Amino acid sequence: MRTASETLIDAGTAKLMPKLKREDGAVRATDFVESLDRGLRLLQAFGERPAPMSLSEIAKAADLPRATARRMLFTLQHGGFVSSDGKLFALTPHVLTLAGSYLRSNQLVSVLQPVLDRISVEAQEISSLAVLDGGDVVFVARATPTRIFTGGVDIGYRLPAFCTAVGRVMLGRFSDADLRTKLAAMRREALTPQTVTDTKRVLAAIVADRGRGYSLVDREAEPHFRSIAVPVQRYDGAIVAAINIGAHVDRISTEEMVRRFLPLLLEAAEDVRARLL
Repeated sequence: MRTASETLIDAGTAKLMPKLKREDGAVRATDFVESLDRGLRLLQAFGERPAPMSLSEIAKAADLPRATARRMLFTLQHGGFVSSDGKLFALTPHVLTLAGSYLRSNQLVSVLQPVLDRISVEAQEISSLAVLDGGDVVFVARATPTRIFTGGVDIGYRLPAFCTAVGRVMLGRFSDADLRTKLAAMRREALTPQTVTDTKRVLAAIVADRGRGYSLVDREAEPHFRSIAVPVQRYDGAIVAAINIGAHVDRISTEEMVRRFLPLLLEAAEDVRARLL
């Protein structure tokens, strides 16, 4: 039988030892906080419509019981993340502290923002930084020649990865087999008349882009807009993001994008590679 002193020694040792990472990525039931997951889902539900929402609307959007949604809303209201007039609920600017924490702590943003500023001025067009999030790309930094955000995409804006230049160069980091599986699982809806949705054609485009080191997408994600992008690699060669330059179709041809913008993007990506851990 173990003595009390042995039990205390083992407990103290356990506190000093770092927890082991599970390589299989599995999550045990004891590791999962359901209430936190529900609260995050509820916050995301506000993005369903650009207006205050009633309790019933939020519960439906978040797929939560009405009573659960009510408790979550009052908790978020107490924390300053939600406001209410007694009938309708809306997010407060305090929610932006969550996004701000990501942007301030993200090495990609801090390293690449000055680079985006430089190439945007040289190209006289909008330049953006995007990361892959599931089947979407999320834009996490951007720059314009005047630093006035009057066009293009906003920070936090999401687009499907399969039909964007930044998405295709990041999807190129996967093997052909993994890529087929991922494309098959993605929702591939046409965003414009030019959007390519056929799995084989998208796969072929990504493989071709991987071989040439860049992607150029013409009006597939947004009408009247074309974009050229290159992958951003960290020091060990792993693709962690993508940078692009986009322009209205009336301002520049695809040939000119390759001639003028591709060298700027390739130089920028190579410049930051050694600084990304």
